[in-house]
Amino acid sequence: MSRHPMRRILLAAVLLVAMVGVFVVRLVDIQVVRAAELNQESTQVRSETRTLYGTRGEIVDANGTVLADSVMRYDIALSPKQAASGPLVREEPDPADPAKTIDVDVPLDQVLAELGAVIGKPAAQLQQLIDDSLAADPDSDFAYAAKLVDTETYEQVKKLDIPWVVPYEHPGRRYPNGAVAGNLIGFMGDDGDALAGLELSEDQCLAAENGESSFLHSLKDWVAIPGSEVVHKQARDGGDLQLTIDSDLQWDVQRIAAAQVQATGAQWATVTVMEAKTGRLLAVADVPTVDPNDPAGVASDDRGSRSFTAPFEPGSTLKALTAASVIDAGKADPLSQVVAPYRYLPPNGADINDSFFHDDTRYTLTGVLIDSSNTGMSLFGERLTDEQRYQDFLDFGLGNPTEVGFPSEASGDLHGGPDGWDNQTKYATMFGQGLTTTALQIASVYQTIANGGVRMPVTLVEGCRAPDGTVTENPSTEGRQVISEQAADQTSQMLERVYADGWLSDVWQIPGYRVAAKTGTAQVPDGQGGYQSGYLVSVSGFAPADDPEFVVSVSIMDPVKMNSSAASAPVFQQVMSQVLKKYRTVPSGAPAPELPATW
Repeated sequence: MSRHPMRRILLAAVLLVAMVGVFVVRLVDIQVVRAAELNQESTQVRSETRTLYGTRGEIVDANGTVLADSVMRYDIALSPKQAASGPLVREEPDPADPAKTIDVDVPLDQVLAELGAVIGKPAAQLQQLIDDSLAADPDSDFAYAAKLVDTETYEQVKKLDIPWVVPYEHPGRRYPNGAVAGNLIGFMGDDGDALAGLELSEDQCLAAENGESSFLHSLKDWVAIPGSEVVHKQARDGGDLQLTIDSDLQWDVQRIAAAQVQATGAQWATVTVMEAKTGRLLAVADVPTVDPNDPAGVASDDRGSRSFTAPFEPGSTLKALTAASVIDAGKADPLSQVVAPYRYLPPNGADINDSFFHDDTRYTLTGVLIDSSNTGMSLFGERLTDEQRYQDFLDFGLGNPTEVGFPSEASGDLHGGPDGWDNQTKYATMFGQGLTTTALQIASVYQTIANGGVRMPVTLVEGCRAPDGTVTENPSTEGRQVISEQAADQTSQMLERVYADGWLSDVWQIPGYRVAAKTGTAQVPDGQGGYQSGYLVSVSGFAPADDPEFVVSVSIMDPVKMNSSAASAPVFQQVMSQVLKKYRTVPSGAPAPELPATW
């Protein structure tokens, strides 16, 4: 009898050892053999990855005024799986005893109604988002309910205290000056992609590099477990872009142009202000103008910069280039003479006529410019070979985009040069028809003449300042002698006589300053081999003509209430006056040289 209890004890001991052995084996399997695998599975169940956003760089004007910057916005995300798991339990005051609380079940439709009221979406739309996400993936744990909401909305979402709704920081873009230089700055999409303007072309400078982190959260909600966040990649901020634009001047120029567009019933206008000695752009105005904060507020055609992207036949403003070329080649001077008929029929079969009827007129080259005679300019222009004139076009910057590299910038069309010119085009290109240029190219032509024949690269971007403080400056700063200084000076003197003696002399006078300028009234191609009924009217010039500092170029498309250069002259006068005043430009000394128009 005494041996049975011992047997039971031994049996129990054996069973205990066996059980311990099973647990040990299982423990070793979990903690050693399969530890990495199980840890990974556990982390995947509870781990969330989030983007660490770098801050996109600022765009500032020449004086440091901020034209574009980044502000904190928030993306509101939710967990479809958690939302559908059951009602939300909230603690609320006990109606029977306000000192106590009770748990209350809040149904999903009520929670979605509360959330939707804050983020501006119907509860039904949020419910559809949850349903669609779960239909695609029954374990869906992430979906965006709203993107780029402001701080006020973010705070309201937090107050709802919905455990399966989490706001994520997401820098958004802001344009503090609204439409000022909006045509140049461009804009961003809601997804953070650069879509237009300098935001797009200078994205390499401005763009930030996002990082990534992960954190663990409770299976019941998305509350991060303290100390669980791991940064896998640090974010990097973008660089700041400094422009040559003066935002105060830009605002003035846009205002002046917009008033004239409205007054004349024009389709659009462009105005360019450039430093004559450097090629730096101080203002580039387009009307209508886009507000980058609300790109959809204007038609899609008005969201860019026509100054860069809309080539046109420049008309008589290009006669200054032809005159400069003829003088530079030694084929004429301001007093050289021709007898210009109203209609000229060259031997090659072309047919040229002036815009006004006149008897044969004994013009000097100066007089041809003053009266803007097509026939007179043709008689001077044919003293050059087609190859000479075409090369001068290229040297002045026509036929190629400017150095700015603006998105979708047009090169203009020289129709292939002499090999592509028919008999009519050979002559039409002498007085600004039969070829196309951009507003910026015409401004550059007048900058070259104003600067003693030295063409400077057109500059809109001063440089990029990286987050570490290093600055990458615009490399295009060296000028190139296009025509002789003498040819440029003589052309400038003739343009002064246009300003002083031309038909708009009473309209565009700027007391105290010598000004050189030329008007243009050009037909506009209709895209089908003909011309539209309206005209593009323009003025380009510089001041003070005795020591040029600033170039102003104005183009107005189809001003139906004043379809002539008289529509653009007041804009030129007001803008140039404002520029000379703003930069405290010294008035001119001696008067402009007298040059006869006829002989």
